[in-house]
Amino acid sequence: MTVPIAIIGTGIAGLSAAQALIQAGHAVHLFDKSKGPGGRMSSKRSDAGSLDLGAQYFTARDRRFVSQVQQWQAQGWVQEWTPQLYNSNAGVLSPSPDEQTRWVGTPRMGAIGRAELGDTPAVFSCRITEVFRGKQYWHLLDAEGASHGPFSHVICAVPAPQATALLATVPKLAAVAAGVKMDPTWAVALGFEHPLDTPMQGCFVQDSPLDWLACNRSKPGREATLDTWVLHASSEWSRQHIDLSKEAVIEHLYGAFAELLSCPVPAPSFSLAHRWLYARPSSNHEWGALADADLGIYVCGDWCLSGRVEGAWLSGQEAARKLISALNA
Repeated sequence: MTVPIAIIGTGIAGLSAAQALIQAGHAVHLFDKSKGPGGRMSSKRSDAGSLDLGAQYFTARDRRFVSQVQQWQAQGWVQEWTPQLYNSNAGVLSPSPDEQTRWVGTPRMGAIGRAELGDTPAVFSCRITEVFRGKQYWHLLDAEGASHGPFSHVICAVPAPQATALLATVPKLAAVAAGVKMDPTWAVALGFEHPLDTPMQGCFVQDSPLDWLACNRSKPGREATLDTWVLHASSEWSRQHIDLSKEAVIEHLYGAFAELLSCPVPAPSFSLAHRWLYARPSSNHEWGALADADLGIYVCGDWCLSGRVEGAWLSGQEAARKLISALNA
């Protein structure tokens, strides 16, 4: 019997680790508390079409990730997004010209996660609450009290605060994860019956409750019945209003959006809010991935590196590399 490797979390880090292990001939089994893969790269289906509420786009700088993105592009899972970008500083709008290549999943951001998952064994809507080791193998306990296992190794590919709880049996790794601060982000989607009269398709915002906004339908491959916009509140505003009702968050951020645009903004015909409790790490780290090779437990995520999508993917690769080299030692 081949004892598989358990991976907790099907965001980009977990999927990256899974792909690297499968390519090396190992069996993996994925678990996620969400209904589907992708983590903050997932998309939400709504009455206004599919919406990218989490990661808005990603960039590729490291040659290994550049190569991966080129493969995704060849498979039709990603396209370049070239929006009319602006900056808003103290209420003053100005064009934001830069040479940065921005990528998005097509026809929605979540397409990458679904494609990467493929037919890999995965259990969704399953929140793992405990990871423990028997005499020889690892077992996972979920929130319903069910046990999963045996597993030869475990990779935790979840935000640092969630990883801290799962690493209770490995205090040295738990202590590292516990020291990582992650910032929240409130995301709001608004849909309008008619396109807003603005050339802007994306905007970096300062001195406002907002720090980003984008015209969702300006991304390639999007089919939308409405003119949809996604607004991200700043980390500071999100932290201060972490427990605000969704209705109040929509009202606040719609107000900030209407104030920022230099055109009339009617009341939206569609709106929703989503709270990302662990949207991004407060600072960068250089760990790549954390490991206790003797016990056979590994940790990866964007918070182990840059906080970007690229960082998550590279961290998953590094966790897989460490695990494979421990097996071959």
